Amino acid sequence: MASRKEGTGSAAASSSSTSGVGGKGKSKGSSGDSAVKQVQIDGLVVLKIIKHYQEEGQGTEVVQGVLLGLVVEDRLEITNCFPFPQHTEDDADFDEVQYQMEMMRSLRHVNIDHLHVGWYQSTYYGSFVTRALLDSQFSYQHAIEESVVLIYDPIKTAQGSLSLKAYRLTPKLMEVCKEKDFSPEANHLGKNLQLLMDRVDEMSQDIVKYNTYMRNTSKQQQQKHQYQQRRQQENMQRQSRGEPPLPEEDLSKLFKPLQPPARMDSLLIAGQINTYCQNIKEFTAQNLGKLFMAQALQEYNN
Repeated sequence: MASRKEGTGSAAASSSSTSGVGGKGKSKGSSGDSAVKQVQIDGLVVLKIIKHYQEEGQGTEVVQGVLLGLVVEDRLEITNCFPFPQHTEDDADFDEVQYQMEMMRSLRHVNIDHLHVGWYQSTYYGSFVTRALLDSQFSYQHAIEESVVLIYDPIKTAQGSLSLKAYRLTPKLMEVCKEKDFSPEANHLGKNLQLLMDRVDEMSQDIVKYNTYMRNTSKQQQQKHQYQQRRQQENMQRQSRGEPPLPEEDLSKLFKPLQPPARMDSLLIAGQINTYCQNIKEFTAQNLGKLFMAQALQEYNN
């Protein structure tokens, strides 16, 4: 997936080199085709995206919308946008395609750029690289070659730096998605990564259990200490009144020891995580070696 650098201002132009950029843009007033090298975003679009997230996307809620504009030579100009409305399972009759067509028709009637040039989506701590986004961008880019997806990061933006990046699928990835030709090597790596994430989740759960055990143990020790202090003060008062002290009690019956979490499970999970990490390391090392070798041969031949 090829990306452009972040826009940092109103009507900021985002540009990158042509390497890895998929698709062709039909230039306005030109007979030939040229790769889209720049993405220019109107300030109105930036404000609309930010407003959309502030109104409907607080927290982890993702907001999405349609981008409108035009292609001028090698520059994609995004001049307007409108959001996808939030709807629930109860809105079974809602037709997103019909909604988009009506919005674009309304914009055309008031002489506003209405050409569909992509879509936008917010992200939460940069977690936007998903299969759903890949499939959506493939559909957009397959139908509209110049289309991009704008990713808006509200967390970075809240820290004082506007984070808005444009992404496109590379020609190679477009072919892979079109043919659904995911190699066994990629499946092997993906399987190891998935298993690694599952074991890390299990380790996180064990850590939570251990921390809970330590908190409960500390709390029980405080309760035991407070009980002993109260018992001691009461015996001193009884002694001053000439009364016999209270009988000794078995504290282990009053405060039953807590059952610690099984350590063997955590050790086994840690060992499995190490195994998956070694597998991923070996796999990536081999393929990176092939990549550098191919790159060196290509440079030598050129």
